[in-house]
Formats: sequence, C-alpha cells, structure tokens
Amino acid sequence: MTKNTLTYKEAFEELQTIVSLLESNKLGVDEMTAKIERASFLFKFCKNLLQSTQNNVEKVLKDLENEELED
Repeated sequence: MTKNTLTYKEAFEELQTIVSLLESNKLGVDEMTAKIERASFLFKFCKNLLQSTQNNVEKVLKDLENEELED
C-alpha cells in the first residue's frame, strides 16, 4: 500500500531529523543542499497546515458565537 499523503506529524518529525543532521555537520555540500530544500518544503507544509487549522477553528468559534446570539 503506497501512502501519498503527508501528515503534519510525519512532516514535523522529518523536519526535526533534518535539523539534527544539519547540526551534526556530517553532511556533504550536495546532501546539505538537498536537505535544506526538503526542510524548506516541510516548513512551508507545516506552516500552511497550521494556518488552515487556525482558520477552521476561528470559523467554528464564530459559527458557535453566532448560534448563541440567535438563541
């Protein structure tokens, strides 16, 4: 079974692994470049997912507030 969707948890864990590798100073320049590019993608992915979640929570709270006002 192939998994095509990346979860926040997976992205965050991979990002932590990349940071540890970068901090170890054991990567060559080419590998470091690839890891930095991947980390950039993962950071943006996590940031966008968190923003989307925040927007959803704010919408739910606003909807609940409007329901209370209508009652």
